[in-house]
Amino acid sequence: MLVKILGTIDFIGGLILMFSPGFILPSFILIFFGAFHLIKSAFGFLKNPASWMDFSAGIVFILSIFFHIPMIICIIVGLLLIQKGIFSFL
Repeated sequence: MLVKILGTIDFIGGLILMFSPGFILPSFILIFFGAFHLIKSAFGFLKNPASWMDFSAGIVFILSIFFHIPMIICIIVGLLLIQKGIFSFL
């Protein structure tokens, strides 16, 4: 059950990253998803590729508060998160 909840949050985070370059999002949403993915990557101790995907997503979320992140980076990281979220349901 926990895997499905975490996968749902990954899926939603991926959608936010894919569609956020065109919108201005509130900072608390970006901080929540950034902190969530950084904490989740710490559980894997950056030993597997899924932890690195969470780490990169957390960094992109946090940096997008302060800087304009190129759209291609947001789309690539968003697609990786969506893929990870979908595979958590299998």
